[in-house]
Amino acid sequence: MIELTRSWLYVPAHKTELLAKAMAGAADAVVLDLEDAVPADAKDVARDNAVAALGIRHPKPVWVRINALESPWGKADLAAFAGTDAGGLRLPKAEEPDLVRMAADDTGLPVHAIIESALGVENAFRLATAHPLVAVLSLGEADLMADLRVRDRAALDWVRQRVVNGSRAAGLPSPPLAAWTDVADLAGLAEDTAAAKTRGFFGRSVLHPKQIDVVNRLFTPDADEVADARTRLERSRHRRDAAWMDDQGRFVDPALIANARWLVELADALKQRGSAK
Repeated sequence: MIELTRSWLYVPAHKTELLAKAMAGAADAVVLDLEDAVPADAKDVARDNAVAALGIRHPKPVWVRINALESPWGKADLAAFAGTDAGGLRLPKAEEPDLVRMAADDTGLPVHAIIESALGVENAFRLATAHPLVAVLSLGEADLMADLRVRDRAALDWVRQRVVNGSRAAGLPSPPLAAWTDVADLAGLAEDTAAAKTRGFFGRSVLHPKQIDVVNRLFTPDADEVADARTRLERSRHRRDAAWMDDQGRFVDPALIANARWLVELADALKQRGSAK
C-alpha cells in the first residue's frame, strides 16, 4: 500500500544477487531499476531479470523503474511488463500526459510518474490526473536541478511544494522524496527528510541499505504525537461544538481532528503490518 510505504529501495535489475538481500532487509518496498543504475549494454539483461523476478512471490511489493519511453528501450520495457505482477511502474522523465496514459494503457499497471524537468513541473497536476492508474507523483531531483541549472538544493523548495499540492489536489497519496545521493551523509539525509516530512512528503527512495533505518524511523509516527492525537479524537467524540479550546490552551477544530485521525490510522496500520510479518 503506497500510503504506508516509508522506504523504496532501488536495486539494479542486472545484479540479480541483490534482490534477495533487499527482500530480507528493512525496506518497505523494492524498485527494480532498469534506468540510471544499468549501463546501456546491460539493458536487455536487466529487463529479462526483472520479468523473471516478478514471476516469483515476494514478501514485499516490487515495482520497476523502466527506461524513459522516448529512450531506445522504453517501448520494449512496456511490452515486457504488461500483465506482470509488478506493484507498478516508475516512469522516469514524465513530462507529457499522453506518455503517462500510454504507460498505463499498455501495461495495466499503476504508474508512479517521476518529474525530472521544468516542463514536468509545469505539468504536475496534468500528469497526476492523466489516467486513473496514476498512483503517485514524485521528483527526480538530480536531473531536475540539471535541467533548471541550479546548484543549491534549496532552489527546489517551491518545486517540492508544487508536487505536494498537485498530488493532493488530484487525490493521490503524499509524494515520496527523491533519493538522497550522498549515501555517506546520513546526517544530511535525516535533516532533509525530517524537514520535507513537515511539508507534506511521506516516504523516500533510497539507494543503499544503510539509508533505510533513517528513513523508516523518520516516517514512523512519534509515539507521543500519536498518543496526543488519540486523546484529541477521544475528546472530540464527547463534544457537540465544532471547535473548542483544550486544557493546554490550544484551539481544536475539524482540520486538527482530521489530521489527528490520519496520524492515528497511519500508526495503527504500520503497527498491524509489522505484526503480520
